[in-house]
Amino acid sequence: MVPVSFAPFGFHNQEFCLGAAGDSARAVFWVEQRALLVADLHLEKASHFASTGQMLPPYDTRDTLERIALALRLSGARRVLCLGDNFHDAAGPGRIDDHCAGMLAALTRATDWVWITGNHDTKGDSAECPTLPGTHLAETTLAGIVLRHEALPGESRAELSGHFHPRLRVVQRGRAIRRACVVASETRLVLPAFGALTGGLDAADPAIRAALAPAPAADALVAAAGTLARFALWRETA
Repeated sequence: MVPVSFAPFGFHNQEFCLGAAGDSARAVFWVEQRALLVADLHLEKASHFASTGQMLPPYDTRDTLERIALALRLSGARRVLCLGDNFHDAAGPGRIDDHCAGMLAALTRATDWVWITGNHDTKGDSAECPTLPGTHLAETTLAGIVLRHEALPGESRAELSGHFHPRLRVVQRGRAIRRACVVASETRLVLPAFGALTGGLDAADPAIRAALAPAPAADALVAAAGTLARFALWRETA
């Protein structure tokens, strides 16, 4: 069943939905698995920058976790699959405040929570805190689909990943509109960044195209008002 405020699309003979409401946008719901997929949370990014003297509002972790909680309520998901760069740096779990730690503990108690390791999760002097609630994996495979942080060039299997924070830029009536999006080829999906303080990379950037090689075509998927729009990013001609 497609949840309210999510827009459905098919991938690898499975039904997925992209969040279409403001606070659930950038999350993907996998219907058969009853799983919410989010990528690039970059929790504790503000506290990381504060430690270097760059002061940012220290509420990014709380905002991100609140949006995950809302997406869980809207979707009815029973699992959460985080596709890497869960914290902005490896020391992030040690900086999370008591309130956010309580929020995260409650979310992980209520769901089957899986952390897939990303490049930011292994930066610094120590690996991501092993006592962080949930299951920690380098990558995993569900229903024949590989879930990892960064797309593997030349991968022949179906794949879900994050890492690139894709955003679509569309010009309408002389105004540029930028929206986080999913990049979709026939066998690969790159999810948008979900975290509150995450920027973005143009969805047609050569780095994304190279990561999805040899995909001859790809689209940007954007959801709004319960419907899904597709925008062609590239098409190779023979």
